Amino acid sequence: MSIAGRPPRPCLVTGATGLVGNNVVRLLVERGIPVRVLVRPGGPRNDRALAGLPVERVEATLDDEDSLVRATDGAAVVVHAAAVVHIGWHRLEEMRAVNVEGTRRVARATRSAGARLVHVSSIDALGLPADGAPMDEETPPGGLPECSYVITKREAEGVVLREVDQGLDAVIVNPVYMLGPWDWKPSSGRMLLEVGAGKGLLAPPGANDFVDVRDVAAGILAAAERGRPGRRYILGGRRCTYLEAWTLFARVAGRRPPLGAAGPRMLRVAGWCGDLMARVTGREPDVNSAAITMALANHVASCRRAVEELGYTYRPLEQTVAESWEWFVAHGYAQTRR
Repeated sequence: MSIAGRPPRPCLVTGATGLVGNNVVRLLVERGIPVRVLVRPGGPRNDRALAGLPVERVEATLDDEDSLVRATDGAAVVVHAAAVVHIGWHRLEEMRAVNVEGTRRVARATRSAGARLVHVSSIDALGLPADGAPMDEETPPGGLPECSYVITKREAEGVVLREVDQGLDAVIVNPVYMLGPWDWKPSSGRMLLEVGAGKGLLAPPGANDFVDVRDVAAGILAAAERGRPGRRYILGGRRCTYLEAWTLFARVAGRRPPLGAAGPRMLRVAGWCGDLMARVTGREPDVNSAAITMALANHVASCRRAVEELGYTYRPLEQTVAESWEWFVAHGYAQTRR
């Protein structure tokens, strides 16, 4: 992110208050790299996620291309981590406006600035092989519910790759399920919080790959430095069933482990009930048939490409869960069970 003999150019981070973006910002600061972050015009100046960090704040929104051009001016790298995340059938247009059109504007502005883009996508933009083998960067779509998040993350990748054809220097990273500190909202850490609150009696029957968000942040910076333009990199982690993961969560939080895995039929009924609630109330709950279909899948992937080309590594899941729980307790999201 610097040129020999010249002062280092800043790295612009979108979504800087989210789980991925905030960890990227903190890692950049730790490495002494100048950081610029997008903030909404009129947003709070004392946001806990950025409080005390030596960052340059630039007011801009993803729906204003002119402000994005100003924000990217002079940047060496743009890490685009801003996105709307909801696993369900609703909110497609809202998510397209942010996840797809917002990405389109960021990519255009980055190309105009002559900077490198690292687009933070998702493992859900890829597909699950029919034979149950781990997915990789070339796995075609399929095997996942065509819900709003899956559709818009896939479309956003298409936007980036089309800009690459126009001369944009960009790489795409596809993280697996992330846990870690600085999860202010919280986002994916809600699973750990729910189990830690004693609500994990029956785990979903599927499997997933779990990774420390700090390792994802390091993988993102490695992609910025060494990633090949137009290439995807899965940033993977520890593969385990939800029952194994929830048992670990419960142990760290001082709770009893799950009784076992829930039956698929029971979970599907719960998902249909969530769909019915969405029709009645107009608001889709987190438990819906799309989310349940995800939970039933063996959602696993190979990160060999990132390991070989980026030097990507990830720490033990036990360490990640313990330190994530400690962070949640220290910041008032959870209580230590006595």
